[in-house]
Amino acid sequence: MSEDKAQPTAGGKSRRTMTGRVVSSKMDKTVAVAVERVVRHPLFGKYIRRTTKLLAHDEANTCREGDLVSIVECRPMSRRKSWRVAEVLQRVQGG
Repeated sequence: MSEDKAQPTAGGKSRRTMTGRVVSSKMDKTVAVAVERVVRHPLFGKYIRRTTKLLAHDEANTCREGDLVSIVECRPMSRRKSWRVAEVLQRVQGG
């Protein structure tokens, strides 16, 4: 799972992309993606894993739970959904 990378677009704005794991695909055309990041504890200095759950638009309903996906920032599609699935990087094995 990776942090954001900026990619310039035609309009000149850069869109953030993140990599995460699909944790829920029960909604129609929407997947929940868990993005992990590692932060340093302010006092003790130990590195802690933090997870952010984002909703992403999956137009073709191709993602399944466990898939590794790349998501890109887009216009708000609903109250919580302002990301879309750019590509499936790794499919989950089985069923």
